[in-house]
Amino acid sequence: MYPIDRRENWHAGQGQWSHVSPEDWNDWHWQLRNRITTLEQLEARLKLSPEERAGCLFAPHKLALAITPHFFNLIDPADPKCPIRRQLIPNIAESVVSFGESEDPVGEESTMPVPGIVHRYPDRVLFLVTDRCASYCRYCTRSRLVSNAQDYHFHPELEQGLKYIESHPEIRDVLLSGGDPLLLSDEKLDALLGRLRAIKHVEFIRIGSRIPVFLPQRITPALAEIFKKHGPIWMSIHTNHPREVTAELATACERLACAGVPLGNQSVLLQGINDDAEVMKSLVHRLLMIRVRPYYLYACDLIEGSTHFRAPIQKGIEIIRALRGHTTGYAVPQLIIDGPGGGGKIPINPEYVQAIHDGIVELRNYEDRAYVYPSGSQMPDPKPELLD
Repeated sequence: MYPIDRRENWHAGQGQWSHVSPEDWNDWHWQLRNRITTLEQLEARLKLSPEERAGCLFAPHKLALAITPHFFNLIDPADPKCPIRRQLIPNIAESVVSFGESEDPVGEESTMPVPGIVHRYPDRVLFLVTDRCASYCRYCTRSRLVSNAQDYHFHPELEQGLKYIESHPEIRDVLLSGGDPLLLSDEKLDALLGRLRAIKHVEFIRIGSRIPVFLPQRITPALAEIFKKHGPIWMSIHTNHPREVTAELATACERLACAGVPLGNQSVLLQGINDDAEVMKSLVHRLLMIRVRPYYLYACDLIEGSTHFRAPIQKGIEIIRALRGHTTGYAVPQLIIDGPGGGGKIPINPEYVQAIHDGIVELRNYEDRAYVYPSGSQMPDPKPELLD
């Protein structure tokens, strides 16, 4: 378990890169240039299992290997089941395709009117602006696209995407994703956000990014000023385990929050990683401590080769039940299944409503105690004696 502890113990540190100068270590360009991207680099720093080694050999055909030095330092080399290790190091289990799994599990391709724009919901679009990430999660929903290991050959058509948004006045909400939008240069992000802000019917701009977690050095004062200039820019980060909430992430989130960026977190329910109420409670408490509101807890999408990651949805329901009433409401995310094939986000909740009948609602609270609530505006007939 990873309980809440004092913040001074949250530093990831430089670990095996202790010989590197602090100036280089804190330079996000250095972090990108020195990512672990090959089997040889990985074996030089970590003893791999046969399944992991075979997974690394398979990775170029599925989803590239890439881990930033910062995030690699969070791996416990003595623990073969380390929750950080399992998220980033390939495993040959990724080569096994099970029933229901697909390359495009949430049906993005069928709702993509122009390259890079997913228009599933009436008033909002997903704008894919890059196919690259700082590190690659092995359960990635867009494994078909990111890193181009599967020869998808995605080339962001930013101008075409912007023109689509401009020509559809029903679009009030734009979510930038990819890949990771924060890998774009400051200049490109500044220009892109400026173009979106200039579209009168766009009210809400969001960014989905795991860069603050994988590469907190990227959140520079200059980048924060760009968000402040075009704000409010909302951001959802992605953490799955309390060990990911480092002092470096706290500094990055502080900088974003002070620039006026509201922050939320999206987690994926992963077997053996965070499918435990105490682990999840530690995670959400740490997130609140760094100004990040837990937002969604996703069931793992049915991406090909993800069976070993998927926890039963009952586990997610148990976790929400264990959080609700046992911690602040701000700490409780919404459990979500993204409907396979394009059904959109479907909320899943524990059953607190037992029945609705005869103008009453029968309820059970977080302690499983029964309550009755009169429902609706229909008032019962008064007793005759009260009319005298």
